[in-house]
Amino acid sequence: MERAVIKFSSEDCGICHKMSFYDQKVSEELGLQFIDVKMQDTATYRKYRKILLSQYPDKAEMGWPTYLICDSPEGEFKILGEVKGGHPKGEFRNKLQAVLDASN
Repeated sequence: MERAVIKFSSEDCGICHKMSFYDQKVSEELGLQFIDVKMQDTATYRKYRKILLSQYPDKAEMGWPTYLICDSPEGEFKILGEVKGGHPKGEFRNKLQAVLDASN
């Protein structure tokens, strides 16, 4: 089963850009596939929109960026948890690890 972190972000979000320096690396170090979805990239957004909308039907409570950790993002997905907003590298790693630990 493929387990992934899906990052929903915006090209004009400074915090999203700052996180991009290490979010993919940290995710991959934890054994997770990393999927970067910029809201302006309509083709990619359309592909993963159902996952985002299952967690945030009206997008009102999502943060910038929002990371959804899920199993089988390409098929019958299951959301395991989320990390919202910007965090220092170590804290981001800890938050991802906490979601993984809680899902085992």
